[in-house]
Amino acid sequence: MNKLSLLDLGFFIAESQASPKHVGALLICKRPPKAAAGFVRKLYKELLTFTDVEAPFNRVINFSLGAMPAWQTCDTIDLQQHIFYHKLAAGKNGRAELYRLVADLHTPMLDRSRPLWEFHVIDGISEGRFAVYQKMHHACADGVTMVRWTAEGLAESPADTGLRPAWTLKHIRGAGHRARMKQEMLQAAWKAAATTGRHFLGIGRLAAMLLLESVKLTKNAIALPFVHSAHTPLTGQVTAGRQFASAAVSMERVDRVRASTRSTLNHVALTCLDGALHRYLQDQGVRLRRPITIQMPVNLRQEGDKGAGNKIGIIQVDLSPPTDDPYIRLRNIGFSLRNVRTMIDSVAPEAIESYTIITGLIGQIAEMLKLSNRTPPMGNTLVSNVPGPKDYLYLKGARVEEMHPISTLPPSNLLNITLFSYAGQLFFGLIATDELPNLDKLSEYVGEAFTELEQSVREAHS
Repeated sequence: MNKLSLLDLGFFIAESQASPKHVGALLICKRPPKAAAGFVRKLYKELLTFTDVEAPFNRVINFSLGAMPAWQTCDTIDLQQHIFYHKLAAGKNGRAELYRLVADLHTPMLDRSRPLWEFHVIDGISEGRFAVYQKMHHACADGVTMVRWTAEGLAESPADTGLRPAWTLKHIRGAGHRARMKQEMLQAAWKAAATTGRHFLGIGRLAAMLLLESVKLTKNAIALPFVHSAHTPLTGQVTAGRQFASAAVSMERVDRVRASTRSTLNHVALTCLDGALHRYLQDQGVRLRRPITIQMPVNLRQEGDKGAGNKIGIIQVDLSPPTDDPYIRLRNIGFSLRNVRTMIDSVAPEAIESYTIITGLIGQIAEMLKLSNRTPPMGNTLVSNVPGPKDYLYLKGARVEEMHPISTLPPSNLLNITLFSYAGQLFFGLIATDELPNLDKLSEYVGEAFTELEQSVREAHS
């Protein structure tokens, strides 16, 4: 059996019916030219024949008294408990109905008595399209890992019609690596002392940064958690029920803004979100006097690390002080992110991970005690950026036209936003509780905010 890391275990401890801890992805595909009417149902039936299941898709979580929870391999897996077929009714098969179905599928917890993943094939979408929605427990994989596994199971050409379902591919090092792993154990033991030293040094440095920020001797080194008003529509007690919306901007437009302003994709995307969120909050009668603070996951994996589980940290980042000028907003966010990047590079990854666990635990305790409506949240919302494939991929000859990330909600946040770049498009995936009003309006504001940013940049350089 394989023991869980503290971070992976935390996703089980934090999970509830109101706040399940799985990540998902929605792939919208165009049926191949001249494909038969039964193409999608045939695809579903063919997927059920791939019964050789690899780790981690063949593992269940094992809780036992007196020992840490661990992953245990299943002897047999019934794929009909993991792979499902749906068909939208004619006349009720547009994007809104698809998103409603996906939100409903994303709402319930995964059954812990089985391997923690599902794969849904959705037929009958308008304009000759179908979709695949898949979800997996966050303890099994983070967003970056799930995207990599998904891409590995798709083809690069429509001529390649072979199926390679993600659950049949080898994602975790197997027995062939055990000899080398034993040889590396002694080196790892020697490194442990140095790692512990970096760990405590990093925690001390983080604590010093937070102290300096709290007494205003630094600016934007790292935003303070738990200092924001909970009285906005974006935060509060997380409840069951989900809704999903999305927005998209072409990477060509993003790259033009990046080139003319010497900004990164993150700078541009967060500028759009900042403007959209302020406008959305104003619709709800809320005008913030201070910057919106986001929780931002950072990838802590070393280059070449392709293991399962999670290697992420979450830190708080201030966006721009309120302003009506998108160009100034872009510059403010760029300044903030550069300082945060400097902070991340100056401490050990173990320290960031420990900071994530500590702050997450505080927020989780408040949620479990149902105090999130009365206590300050860690931030106003969580925003992550997951890079995706640059070119179109194919499933059984069908082009995957869109890929949308669908994440989980952290404690006290009613909205989670994931950025995902794929095939020349930057997608904004918005998952929220049913209690958040007018989510579709927020997605509209993202596109409008980008247009306003383009105009502001042109005026600034004219």
